[in-house]
Amino acid sequence: MARIKGGMNAKKKHNRVLKLAKGYRAARSKQYRVAKQSVMRALATSFAGRKERKRQFRQLWIARINAAARMNGISYSKLMYGLKLAEIDINRKMLAEMAVNDAEGFATLADIAKSKIA
Repeated sequence: MARIKGGMNAKKKHNRVLKLAKGYRAARSKQYRVAKQSVMRALATSFAGRKERKRQFRQLWIARINAAARMNGISYSKLMYGLKLAEIDINRKMLAEMAVNDAEGFATLADIAKSKIA
């Protein structure tokens, strides 16, 4: 039985990696060994970046809620505690949206939270 060499498969594998490295500078987009390292690192970083983005959005929402809450005379933590006591289940994304676009509605929620705490 004749031996089949692995050249076609190796070429396919190399081309797959080099295609992912398209747009990188110098050897990173031309040489397989360097491109493979760059692509592996880029894929790992992009995975981590997707997790980081969720953290950053939550941080932004909390900052917006805190700013609006302080304009209504209550701190962020007391607002959230008051809403929990009032059994108002609303997530931070929607609270931040209300803080920016619906100041009256947010003020109403702040007043409810204040009354529940006091």
